[in-house]
Amino acid sequence: MKALFQEYRPVLRFILLFLGSYLLLTLLYQGYLNWSVGGSYPPDYVTNLVARQTTQLLTDFGYDAKVIPYPGIASMVLEVNGKPIAQIVEGCNSISVIILFVSFIIAFAQGFKKTFFFLLAGAAMIYVVNLFRIAFLTLALNKYPEQEELLHNIVFPGIIYGMVFLLWVVWVRMINNKKEESHD
Repeated sequence: MKALFQEYRPVLRFILLFLGSYLLLTLLYQGYLNWSVGGSYPPDYVTNLVARQTTQLLTDFGYDAKVIPYPGIASMVLEVNGKPIAQIVEGCNSISVIILFVSFIIAFAQGFKKTFFFLLAGAAMIYVVNLFRIAFLTLALNKYPEQEELLHNIVFPGIIYGMVFLLWVVWVRMINNKKEESHD
């Protein structure tokens, strides 16, 4: 049994670090969401910020965009040229995706400084790409409302999760290159 544990120690370490950090970060995030209920920034500060920043991005692209709280539902409605197009809810703010990304990187941590800066850069990239994702999704839904299912549930989630996967690949390759260099 001890030999088996030793053989699979790296795998067990990864699983425990990944699940532990994912659980901890998810619980902290859920606490934040519970704390945000009824606050000044509906539905919560981060989602509200994402909605406002996406609106600014659309405005910068030349569209007449505005965002307003949706009465009775924890979301924001994004209007383009006076037409309500998209509803931005908590799941749109990229925090859950960032938690998934961070948990994986922590599970493969390689030195505090290198890991910390990769986490910051990766989380910032995910956040910014998410803003563009919501903006482009809004424009696509405005032009092709009949394609909502495909665009919202397949194409645009594929963009954000594909980026997370690519960041994971970059991280693992950086780790492997460092290990190969230290063995030379």
